[in-house]
Amino acid sequence: MYDQSLLGRWPEDRDIYRERSAIHSVDRITAPVILFQGLEDKIVPPNQAEVIVEALRKKGLPVAYLPFEGEQHGFRIAKNIKRALETELYFYSKVFDFPLADPIDPVPIENLKQPAGTP
Repeated sequence: MYDQSLLGRWPEDRDIYRERSAIHSVDRITAPVILFQGLEDKIVPPNQAEVIVEALRKKGLPVAYLPFEGEQHGFRIAKNIKRALETELYFYSKVFDFPLADPIDPVPIENLKQPAGTP
């Protein structure tokens, strides 16, 4: 019932659900995005994340995508939670151009423009 307290009752308030759904609002995204997707997710199926990633690629926005085997909508496997958090920090470091204190395994970021003077 958590979703109903945030959005409204289903199906009566389906318009609110659609309006707030990222898959139906990709055209409004204007900032860099990193997506973490549990491949067993039944709430947001992986193909929805892939549609968003493809749309952001086409828009030329910086985008990264990291799918996780064995994860659902909320991650539960410790190594995957750690990887998601580290990768998020890595993404921010590249988008906002700041150095990391410790090395982190990189994730490819498409459409990332390098700051002037950066190799």
